[in-house]
Amino acid sequence: MLDMTKEFARYDPVWRKAEPYMRARKNDIHIPLSFAWAARLLEDYRDADRDVCLLAILLHDIGWYAIDMEDIIEKGFSGPNMLQSDVRYLHEAEGVRMGTEVLQATGWDADIIAQVCEIIDGHDTRPDPRHLNDRIVRDADKLWRFDVTGIAVACDWFKLTPRAYADRLEDQKGKLETESGCKYATQTLAASRNALMLHVI
Repeated sequence: MLDMTKEFARYDPVWRKAEPYMRARKNDIHIPLSFAWAARLLEDYRDADRDVCLLAILLHDIGWYAIDMEDIIEKGFSGPNMLQSDVRYLHEAEGVRMGTEVLQATGWDADIIAQVCEIIDGHDTRPDPRHLNDRIVRDADKLWRFDVTGIAVACDWFKLTPRAYADRLEDQKGKLETESGCKYATQTLAASRNALMLHVI
């Protein structure tokens, strides 16, 4: 596991400024785990911009803070078009607004802020990624789901058993944007199935 206390300390002011906005939709669990996945993917894709990717994954979902939790679950996590639901677009727009404020307050320059916000705006609703940084953030956003913690949290959002949610993930693991993302999803889901005894229960 990555040591988040040393190499990544330069992002600590952003974490602290954004922390109040992470108390919605289990983002205080989802975002740190996705941040670790982004850091791991960046080891495989050295051409990506480290600051842009890590800041984008850190801030990508803080916009959920501005939306009622009941609306998040009922409108953003159900139905055939849930990724194009109004609350999905709203959390992206709010994420851009709030993320801009956080990054300005913590001293990041305008070019970095623009690149980070370009990724946040559409990370769920845009059909295709625009570039490598976008692909890494989108994969990091998804990879946490394949681990035990992600299954435990997200199965409740989708009103499924852990086994049913893991079955759903089987269909998603090959749809990640990077070769490494697909590999990690496959490996992690297999380990999670074993740990959760999903071959039995």
